[in-house]
Order: sequence, then C-alpha cells, then structure tokens
Amino acid sequence: MMIMKAKRVKIVLFLFALNSVTLYFYFYFSSHPDYFPNRSNPHFTRNHTNSHVSITATAKPWPSLPSYLPWSHNREVPVRSCEGYFGNGFTLLVDALKLSPESHRKSVSDNSAGGGWFRCHYSQTLLSSICEGGQIRMIGEKIVMSKGGEELEMVLGRGEEEELPLFKPGAFQIEVLERSKIGKKLVNVDFLNNYLPNGAIHRHTMRQLVDSIELVGPNELNCSEWVEEPTVLVTRFEYANVFHTFTDWYSAYVASRVTGLPNRPHIVFVDGHCKAQLEETWNALFSSIRYAKSFRGPVCFRHAILAPLGYETAWFKGLSEDIDCNGASARELWQHPDDKKTARLSEFGEMIRAAFGFPVDRHHNSRPVSGLNVLFVRREDYLAHPRHGGKVQSRLSNEEQVFNSIEGWASNHSACKLNIINGLFAHMSMKEQVRAIQDASVIAGAHGAGLTHIVSATPRTVVFEIVSSEYRRPHFALIAKWKGLEYHAIYLDESYADPPGVIYKLSGILRGLGC
Repeated sequence: MMIMKAKRVKIVLFLFALNSVTLYFYFYFSSHPDYFPNRSNPHFTRNHTNSHVSITATAKPWPSLPSYLPWSHNREVPVRSCEGYFGNGFTLLVDALKLSPESHRKSVSDNSAGGGWFRCHYSQTLLSSICEGGQIRMIGEKIVMSKGGEELEMVLGRGEEEELPLFKPGAFQIEVLERSKIGKKLVNVDFLNNYLPNGAIHRHTMRQLVDSIELVGPNELNCSEWVEEPTVLVTRFEYANVFHTFTDWYSAYVASRVTGLPNRPHIVFVDGHCKAQLEETWNALFSSIRYAKSFRGPVCFRHAILAPLGYETAWFKGLSEDIDCNGASARELWQHPDDKKTARLSEFGEMIRAAFGFPVDRHHNSRPVSGLNVLFVRREDYLAHPRHGGKVQSRLSNEEQVFNSIEGWASNHSACKLNIINGLFAHMSMKEQVRAIQDASVIAGAHGAGLTHIVSATPRTVVFEIVSSEYRRPHFALIAKWKGLEYHAIYLDESYADPPGVIYKLSGILRGLGC
C-alpha cells in the first residue's frame, strides 16, 4: 500500500513539474513572438530557387530586453494612443500584390520562382506605412544619386541633391506570373495618396520608390546577387545629426518588429550619403549595412521591407503635435494596460545598449560606492558632412566656464563623491557615448542633438537641460516624458548661464538622489 502511495506521489510531482515547464515556455514565447519565424508572412521564407535558402545564416538574433512587450497585430489599437504612436499602430493591412494561386502552385511544385508579393501596413495615427514585399529587384543604374559610402574628406562640397535618390520608372521591379500584369506599375496614384501620403514631407522618397515599381515576367528577373535574408531599405535625410538618425534607427527597428522578423535584418541605404560616425550604431543594431550603389549589378531581395522616413515617427511629429504619453515599465503595462503610457522608448534604449554588449538589467537603485556620475554633454566643433564648415553653433556661450565651475564645486562636495564626466561626444565612439549615458546618474547639457542619447539612460537617471532663449524646443523634455525620466531645465534669457545658478539647480537634483 505504501509503495502504491509513493508511486502516486511521484507521478503527481512529475505531472506538476511537466505542467510548470509547459506553462513557462507557453507564457515566455507568447510574450516574445519574435523568437518564432514570421507567422504573419508565409511568403518570404519559402525557397523560390533550386539553391538552399538559409534565413538565419548571418542574421543576428534579437536580444532579450526587460522592457519588451509583444508587437502583436491588434486591430483594436486606438488611434492616437501611445501604442499607436510608438508601437504597432500599423493595423490596416493593404495588399498591393498578392501571391496568386498560380504562383503558389508553381513554387510548391518545382521549387522555382513563384512570383512576388507586396503589401503595406498603414497607421491611422502616424498617417504612414511600413511596406514589404518579396521577389523584388533593385536596379542601381535607375536610381539617380551619388555612390555613397565614401570617406567624408573625398566628397567635401558635394550637394545634398546629389545624395538623395531620384527613381526612374522600373528602378524597382517585382516578378509576376500573370501575363495580364506584366509591364504595369505596381500601384496607382490613389494607392499612394491613401497609404503613402506626402503629408508635410517635401520630398517623400519612400513614396517615390513605391511609385517606381514595375511588374515584370519571371524570365526578366535576372540578378547579379540574391539577398536571401530580410532586408530593410532606408533613405536617410539628416544622416549626420544624432536626433534625426535616432528617428531613422527607431523607424527601422519598428519596421522589423511590425513585420515579425525572427532575427535582426540587414540594412541597405537607398541614398548617396558618405560615411558618418553614426554608422557604428547602425552596424551594432542590425545584422549588416550596405549602400544601394555598392552592388555590382541588379540585386534581388527575397524579402524587402521599406522603413518609413524618420520625419514620420512620433519622435519628429511630437515637435508639432501634442503626443500625451508618459513612460512606464513594461511590467506595469503588462498588468495594467494604459493607452496614455508606453514602454517602447525604454525597450528601444535597451536595444541600443544590448547591441553594444552592455547589460540591460542595470538600474540605479542605490548610490554606487564609486560615487554619482554627472555627465555633462558638450557641443564641439567637428566636420559633420560635406556641406558643414566644421563649426557648431553655440547654444551656451559660456559652456566651458559652466563646466569648469561644476568641476570645481564637485571636487569640494562633502555630502557624497561626484564624478563629473566631460561628455566630448564628437570625439568619442558611439559605444563610448552609450557607456557614458548608461553609467550616468544625471545627464546635463545645453540643448543639442547629443542629448537624444537619454533614450539609452537607465530608469532612475535625471535629465538636466540648459535652454537658451533661441532654442526653446521640446525635443528632450518630450523624450524624457515618453521614457519616464525625471526632467529639469534652466531657461536662459539669452545664451549665457550664471554658473552659481546652474550649480544651485544641480545641487537640488542631487539632493533628490540622496546626495
């Protein structure tokens, strides 16, 4: 009898353990859908040729992020909600070219080219689309722009118009098997106006790219190279400006998540800009980067995604419209969803830190033994792009005096040890900049694009902005709010800051941190 009871206990314990493990994996993968292949898009993973297709051959995996929330295709996302602005508000799915039954049968029967497809995910909040398609050919000779990727010193004086793309008809092509479609354009003007509107963008290159797409027969899709893994096509405008490049990084990241890519995509710049320091972060975030003109001939993509322009992100739109969102933790939103709160910027900040190999679970829960780091972000002269003279416009006329005064005050600070970090970002690698941001308890500085790095700050970091009368713009107050960071500012009458006044404000901030 005792033996029977022991066996029953063992069976119950085994079933309990099995059930626990099953539930763990169920909830883990339910909250991390990007670990699965793209369930919403069955087309791009299929092998259309006789050669072996390996989707994950060189692609980097997504890192585990504490602030990650599922990028589900929820059609009930409210318009102008925080998820609509910063997450997956791209809920209206519109097919411009479906994979036809004939194409499907052909691809299954002989494992050959089975025709292409194209669709757009439209956001009624941002009034823009993330578009994607398969069996797409790009013909570099039909894209009018400079080569791109040159060393800056080699192209000094080159005009911006030379670097931005102009697409001739047929610059992009998609394969179709239906003879009635061959030779036609992919979309008409109504489609462009409805799902890729110009809005306030003077030169909407993504709209122009889609307008150039023509449909060709299978025998016409000859390519010098096939890109087998998912690739995001990006056109950058103000590519040397950190704030604007953050909007491009975020747009490419969102496009990757919305389309459900199982790994980090490759990036192709469809522009002719020269190399810039910010490419270090592009390389860290994504699997690789290339320039459209670097291919030796026509190139074909099994799966191409078109990222919206940085101007169409909430980061930029928030400068002219009211986006009433507050940062919150993913745990809080998981337990208590709130349309007025978001964890997406924290998620993206963790993505940047993880991309550079930094830990993403570090929080300033207590004062470190080595003291508090006060990072003072500086504005420096440096050569940014071919049309730049190497001089930056001062936002704080006595910046050096202010920094030296803070250093002197901190050296005599008796309440706690303060480490004043000289944030000379123009002469630091991007990885060094991110490290300085994540190690800071306070991030201070005059209004300038370098402060956009606060996106990568840890949750208890405090932001302190010195704002001159000429540059009273809400960029960093908004980012701090959307990320849930404590924010303080001093508003100057002109561009001169009184050092004792700055120190008084900083002292109050540090007292709030227990110093």
